[in-house]
Amino acid sequence: MKEPEAMQDDLEYQYVTGQGRATFPALFEEYRAAGAAAEALGGWLWDLRYGEHPRETFDFRPAAASAGKVGTLIYLHAGYWQSRDKSQFRFIAPGLNEAGFDVALANYPLCPEVSVSDIVNSVCKLPRAVRAVSPPAAKAQPLIMAGHSAGAHLAVEIALKPEAAGAIDGVLGISGVYDLTDLVGTTLNENLRLDAGTARMSSPLHRLRGEVPPGAFVVGEGETEAFRLQTQAMANGWRALGACRHAVSPQDDHFTVLKSFCAADGLLRSILTDLVA
Repeated sequence: MKEPEAMQDDLEYQYVTGQGRATFPALFEEYRAAGAAAEALGGWLWDLRYGEHPRETFDFRPAAASAGKVGTLIYLHAGYWQSRDKSQFRFIAPGLNEAGFDVALANYPLCPEVSVSDIVNSVCKLPRAVRAVSPPAAKAQPLIMAGHSAGAHLAVEIALKPEAAGAIDGVLGISGVYDLTDLVGTTLNENLRLDAGTARMSSPLHRLRGEVPPGAFVVGEGETEAFRLQTQAMANGWRALGACRHAVSPQDDHFTVLKSFCAADGLLRSILTDLVA
């Protein structure tokens, strides 16, 4: 993805320091408390395996039959392929359950123990594994791959795999990085260990082709220019192949954007509803 010249000189700001907010500690505590409340609701299946690696696991919470089931969501967490855990994002499940979604929150192996391409190969096992534990009535309902930041990249990679054809009914990418060549010169690459060639091969933005399921790509209005451009570029590329929506969430930053999963009238929940319609 071509960036303005000034941005090329300051990618560390665009992808690392510029995305931070002084409000994040309080926000993460809010999410932690909401996650604990979600755990206390019960109804979870914990640490289900989709592979042999210790982090090839997912938590699953089905919607109640009374909610009127509409589909299944598999969610891949943020962390630049090298940090964070599914447990930090359990707060999104109850609201989505109420909207009729069965929810799977997945972990995956992390860099530098494995490479980015290894992670992609790992998470491609998720759709089959999640379908296997879904209630019988849900197996015929739409399956949406969703992810945030690095997780958005992985969700797109799954949807682009030939074996995903017909298995994935939609993709929701939130504040994603779809061109990893920008990251080679940043401190993030200490663990990612990409070079120009492997970064490009790991960039779905450069490999869009064939048939794709309906897609939606969302970014916070308050994020750095690089994230807004990444989202716009992916939406443009996806739209050339199939149905696609691009949305900017007003006033949101890289992490507050996730709050709209929780609100009945939230942007992300509305987009999910549209994807399964």
